[in-house]
Amino acid sequence: MYTQGLDIPKGDKSIPVEQGDSPEAVRFQARIDADEKIEPKDWMPEGYRKTLIRQISQHAHSEVIGMQPEGNWITRAPTLRRKAILMAKVQDEGGHGLYLYSAAETLGVSRDELVDQLLDGSAKYSSIFNYPTLTWADIGAIGWLVDGAAIMNQIPLCRCSYGPYARAMIRICKEESFHQRQGYELMLSLSRGTAEQKAMMQDAFDRWWWPALMMFGPHDTKGGAEGMKSQHSEQSMKWRIKRVSNDELRQKFVDVTVPQAEYLGLKVPDPYLKWNAATSHYDFGPIDWDEFKNVLAGNGPCNKKRLKVRREAHERGAWVREAAMAYAAKKAKRQAA
Repeated sequence: MYTQGLDIPKGDKSIPVEQGDSPEAVRFQARIDADEKIEPKDWMPEGYRKTLIRQISQHAHSEVIGMQPEGNWITRAPTLRRKAILMAKVQDEGGHGLYLYSAAETLGVSRDELVDQLLDGSAKYSSIFNYPTLTWADIGAIGWLVDGAAIMNQIPLCRCSYGPYARAMIRICKEESFHQRQGYELMLSLSRGTAEQKAMMQDAFDRWWWPALMMFGPHDTKGGAEGMKSQHSEQSMKWRIKRVSNDELRQKFVDVTVPQAEYLGLKVPDPYLKWNAATSHYDFGPIDWDEFKNVLAGNGPCNKKRLKVRREAHERGAWVREAAMAYAAKKAKRQAA
């Protein structure tokens, strides 16, 4: 998934959490604790179902909206090889959205309802996609940093307690792993290029570094100096929807990515970054959670543009959906006859 810390959609401000005293709830938690997979027809607490719908649908929305920043560069890719790679990647993201909408539908919500929530702005998607792709180096930064952060989030989801979501994530993670390698390979090519190309790469890295760290969502505890805390982590961890905390994933991402940046000859835009021999981790500076909340609230550089493009595409595709429904009705009528 692209973030673990988004808000609940408007109109659904509270996710009920059963107290665990009913026989069904006790049996359900026992199955979770035994690492059994929960399937669509199994009994589940309403809070569990709503949490999954929120998380899976926001993940699906993020995949679909995430096609835009990179799709913007398909016609301007510098070589035919780069164009083919980027087209395949954008197509993969659309497929991920399809898998995830299908997984959400197993929880008793229609795809039309989920899409409507995205189009009317009541559902959230990852704030990372509300930033512009200003240069070709941004495509490399997205593949390396954004998809790299996504993989950190998504690999534990392959062991999510809800079966359809976990199974969908297996293929998604395999494809995202390729996307991350593609992005790093693009950055590696730029690092071996001209001074102008290296400067373009550093500029893209500077602009995407902090939004990539925000992708893991707010802190799981009180939020430290930044005062930002995840609303759902504790319960999601108990239900084993999540397996690893936001802060642990973010730290792992920093520890893995900093050496990669150094190999590329990049300077991390964080004056507080340093290796801590005592913890065997990198220390890094405070995250600007005000920026995160502002972008998530709809005030980012590209929020309005992203939704406008998505709405227009949805409207242009109305005739395709109508034709598909008409064909399905005609086929059903023939079979009935």
